[in-house]
Amino acid sequence: MLDVVVIGAGQAGLSAAYYLARQGLAPETDFVVLDANPAPGGAWLHRWPSLTLGAAHAVHDLPGMKLPPADPTVPASAVVSRYYGDYEKTFGLPIRRPVKVQAVRPVTEADDAGVPGDALSQPLAVETDQGTFIARLVINATGTWDKPHWPHYPGVESFTGRQLHTHDFQSVQEFAGQRVLVVGGGTSAVQFLLQLAAAGVETAWCTRRPAEFTKRAFDPEWGRDVEARVNERTAAGLPPLSVVGVTGLPLTQQYQDGIDAGILVSRGPLTRLTATGAVFEDGSEFAADTVLWATGFRASMDHLAPLKLRENGGGIVMDGVKVAREPRLIMVGYGASASTLGANRAGRAAALAALDRLNVPLGV
Repeated sequence: MLDVVVIGAGQAGLSAAYYLARQGLAPETDFVVLDANPAPGGAWLHRWPSLTLGAAHAVHDLPGMKLPPADPTVPASAVVSRYYGDYEKTFGLPIRRPVKVQAVRPVTEADDAGVPGDALSQPLAVETDQGTFIARLVINATGTWDKPHWPHYPGVESFTGRQLHTHDFQSVQEFAGQRVLVVGGGTSAVQFLLQLAAAGVETAWCTRRPAEFTKRAFDPEWGRDVEARVNERTAAGLPPLSVVGVTGLPLTQQYQDGIDAGILVSRGPLTRLTATGAVFEDGSEFAADTVLWATGFRASMDHLAPLKLRENGGGIVMDGVKVAREPRLIMVGYGASASTLGANRAGRAAALAALDRLNVPLGV
């Protein structure tokens, strides 16, 4: 039986694994990291090829090892995959891949875990396509990439053009000569609009609320404020807001130029789709060949359903990274730690919480 199973080898999962090893847990013997991906990189592994390192959101350094200088014109997916792979090797992290976790549940007699005691002190069973792992604690760091959010609007089924989500975007070249409706108020939507316009594609932007651009410095104080506001909801058992929904969009010179050019100007809320396009709340219409849903992601947690974590409000009550209903589970990638903004800190907090529950004395 293992002390800890970490699910997910993205930024938060690797950070947690680093601190577990640093504090004395033995890789493979005491803990393992299960990753569903075929190679290192976490969600970055799936980013579209046209998203270069220079155009991507900040790639944060993992603890103990800085991201080496890299060509900003190279796809971010390649840079991060190489960096994460080197990181795993440098610190000897026990990554097993590809391993798909199917369910996390309390152990049963059939698992033959061999641990006496009441139900609360029993370990958890982590069912995967490569067998079942038994662990005293589970750190869930599965993030959001596997759970794209597709909102429903009247007429969606009648639209005869193409519909795709950020999750499936590859290149603006796919949309040459088309008219594209971009739905969503986050950074991805803004980046898509600028790329599409630069390629000569005619676009329209739809947002539920007016786009919020901010000149506030994205510094540590701002980061702590954002996390506190997101955590208010998770502490109350409510579904978390997206981090971008709290932060607003940074008003860079590139974005200001896009606003001045009329590219980054929202047409307002979408009322419905028709067979050939969109109708907005003000009654105006846009004939579209494609609808690009840049509508974000939700926490990927279907495998945790057997633990019955959700409250009546639809969320999960959290105390930082600790799950109120299930002391054997520690969770990152939910709420504030769903963004790279807080993933490193969340990974460290998860490791320290796990060590505390295992009564492992902390070193330096």
